[in-house]
Amino acid sequence: MNMHKNARLTPRGRLLMVRRVEEQGWRVADAALAAGLSERRAYIWLERYRAGGEIALHDRSSTPARYRDRGLSERDGEIERLRRQRLTGEQIARQLGLPRSTVGAVLRRLGLGRLKALDPVPPVVRYERQRPGELLHLDTKKLGRIEGVGHRITGRQPGAINRHRGIGWEALHVAVDDASRLAYTELLPDEKKESALAFLGHALDWFARHGVAVERVMTDNGSAYRSHDFRHRLAQAGIRHIRTRPYTPRTNGKAERFIQTSLREWAYARAYSSSAERSQAMQPWIGAYNHTRPHSALGGKPPASRLNNPLGFNS
Repeated sequence: MNMHKNARLTPRGRLLMVRRVEEQGWRVADAALAAGLSERRAYIWLERYRAGGEIALHDRSSTPARYRDRGLSERDGEIERLRRQRLTGEQIARQLGLPRSTVGAVLRRLGLGRLKALDPVPPVVRYERQRPGELLHLDTKKLGRIEGVGHRITGRQPGAINRHRGIGWEALHVAVDDASRLAYTELLPDEKKESALAFLGHALDWFARHGVAVERVMTDNGSAYRSHDFRHRLAQAGIRHIRTRPYTPRTNGKAERFIQTSLREWAYARAYSSSAERSQAMQPWIGAYNHTRPHSALGGKPPASRLNNPLGFNS
């Protein structure tokens, strides 16, 4: 337990003081003077020692032994009843003749501070395709370019100039198969249409080499994915395009989860001296992800275990 900043004695010092009284025969006033305490405080520590021994000389928690159960008063019940009629806090306060702050405190205590708390929580719908290629998740993530180890690793120094300002971004493009979790990634200059089209072509070729024929592609509503060229490219390949609902990233959750894993285990796993060094580290990591890293959703097996035609480690 942390000592109070104004505490005169530690538990060890308190023990020394009471032992001088109990074992060495010191007068309480003399022991208190030697310890820098008042005689009254010395008697308090001495009484606690005699009642509970050495452990009683430690600081006690300030947490109450028990709390008063406030329960639900008649006033609180009336506030809850009106809230469930979707009245605002101001309307409830005006109708009951109560201060707005009082109504707000009651609503927060009841867990009804926000009107959306009145709506039932929608059930979590989890889905997984049965065979590889039925659905491919595409997404992107902007990564800051690297020119030397920055303050995220070394810490900010007083008076230092942010020399990395303005060096730009690069985009991590990812494609994750829904059934097998097999993933393909590329680092490209941006998230524009041209980069998205190039990545789509490379991803489809890569999955085809693994014996995976893509039937559907799911993306968010980014401008590159809404472009006519992207839609035309998918139509040429006979692939159905599915877009997520606006502001609902969980629909594309497998790609979102893969991006977070990439950031934690590769992109920011260690200090890189340059963007090129980080890019070089990507291929060994994605190879291990696909061929050796166990996945709980796959029964502890790697994604490649679900393929009929798995290629080599770095394919």
